[in-house]
Amino acid sequence: MAGSTLYAPSSLAEETRRGITGEGNPEDMSDDSPENVLFVVLDTVRKDRLGPYGYDGGTTPGLDAFSEEATVFENAVAPAPWTLPVHASLFTGMYPHRHGADQENPYLEGATTLAETLSAAGYRTACYSSNAWITPYTHLTDGFDDQDNFFEVMPGDFLSGPLARAWKAMNDNDGLRTVADKLVSLGNVAHEYLASGEGADSKTPAVIDRTKSFVDDADADGDDWFAFINLMDAHLPYHPPQEYVDEYAPGVDSTAVCQNSKEYNAGARDIDSEEWEAIRGLYDAEIAHIDDQLTRLFEWLKETDRWEDTAVVVCADHGELHGEHDLYGHEFCLYDQLINVPLMVKHPDLNGGRREDTVELLDTYHTVLDTLGVEGGVPAAAADEEAVALDRTRSLLSADYREFAGVDDADRDPGQRASPDGDFGFVEYSRPVVELKQLEEKASSAGIELPDDSRFYSRMRAARSTDAKYVRIDRIPDEAFRIDEDPAEERNVAGAAGSDEDDDRIAEAESRLGEFETAAGGAWTDAADGAVTDDSLDKMDDEATERLRDLGYVE
Repeated sequence: MAGSTLYAPSSLAEETRRGITGEGNPEDMSDDSPENVLFVVLDTVRKDRLGPYGYDGGTTPGLDAFSEEATVFENAVAPAPWTLPVHASLFTGMYPHRHGADQENPYLEGATTLAETLSAAGYRTACYSSNAWITPYTHLTDGFDDQDNFFEVMPGDFLSGPLARAWKAMNDNDGLRTVADKLVSLGNVAHEYLASGEGADSKTPAVIDRTKSFVDDADADGDDWFAFINLMDAHLPYHPPQEYVDEYAPGVDSTAVCQNSKEYNAGARDIDSEEWEAIRGLYDAEIAHIDDQLTRLFEWLKETDRWEDTAVVVCADHGELHGEHDLYGHEFCLYDQLINVPLMVKHPDLNGGRREDTVELLDTYHTVLDTLGVEGGVPAAAADEEAVALDRTRSLLSADYREFAGVDDADRDPGQRASPDGDFGFVEYSRPVVELKQLEEKASSAGIELPDDSRFYSRMRAARSTDAKYVRIDRIPDEAFRIDEDPAEERNVAGAAGSDEDDDRIAEAESRLGEFETAAGGAWTDAADGAVTDDSLDKMDDEATERLRDLGYVE
């Protein structure tokens, strides 16, 4: 973002690229410290559908091999259950309540991004994805030297002519933000209408090819690099290439199964066990396509002698529900299928193997800075933007990882204050206005009225450790689970006699959540007000409104 003031040592070439040893000592040099970072997000991929996490579907031979070189984290906690706030956290090192990017304000504002920090430190940066939330319009791509969004319904002149004028009016007028929600949510809505039998997997080969070209160009210019890619295949709707359908979902017609999660969640569409099996088969096929393409990139890095000098992070931003808890998709809850995500990191200062301790995706921000020897942060005098400096208690490479008790009180973030021993991760979910509008429309067409006091209209926060989770929900009763004994979260023990009152771990989770809420500015105890409407469409000109209709936002 414009106006950022970044910390950078005076001798950039030497001082910003010092190695960080496995002992976490910034003064020691590590000859093995990689000069480049590849960060891969497997969008909407559940942990339990990957071979490295025990799935026997045979979909991920490439990731299976990668996991033998990487450290595999069993208890990685995402900061939110959907794309925009998670990526904003990955790019800022901030919890969602701090960076403020959600569906009611779908823009990252007032924060210096990881890409801006790395670019200022001399690294070549790139972002390639087919996820429509990760665009210049949301500011998530600020700071990347090169970026492209391969989403199939976003032409190059998307913000030209009358729509450009409408876009500027929306950004300048708070009353038009609900329309802006629609524009930046292409991945959630327009993809449903305009996929035309193709999923985002059709763009994944282009993402991989573009990444290879970026690396070639950076190396030719003698630049070290940071490449971020998001692979969107496993996001609804599922329309994998036919060869993958034939192998993992034989006989399934992807156009015949329910590809609209809002219809199911609203109660307007039922899905029987046979159809769920077909849906899961298509999901597996999408993951298999991701695996093949990612393996192609990994093999190329090895063949061109770049693999050893590249740290690789592979994670999901969130998972997906396929009927568990009577929900479809990744909205309206904080169950583990969504927020306990896969995370694998290849780095010479990590010992490999499997780790059971709690980690947060938020910590990958600091791990990247630590890998590349960049401190980040802004001077206190810079009031227009916030930038989070490297905190080695949040770097996976540090011997002091998640020993938050040693951080000065003034420097602790809400997670560090609430969990000084680092054994809890925290999740936030604001009211999902875009999904709500679609849900209401599906319910209304089926003659169904959604109750105001339901999970659909609720804001939620959770504290999760390796054995217990507590979820505060503002419109319905709280939820709590002993996930060590009940990993499927089938038995809610919040408030049950003889459960949380006598269960020290549940009580601890609730207490830690309360401390997080206090540090974050207060608990969400009052239901959020404000109707979800399209009234602001009346303020747009006819041509811009017609363009929205072409994109499927207006009927």
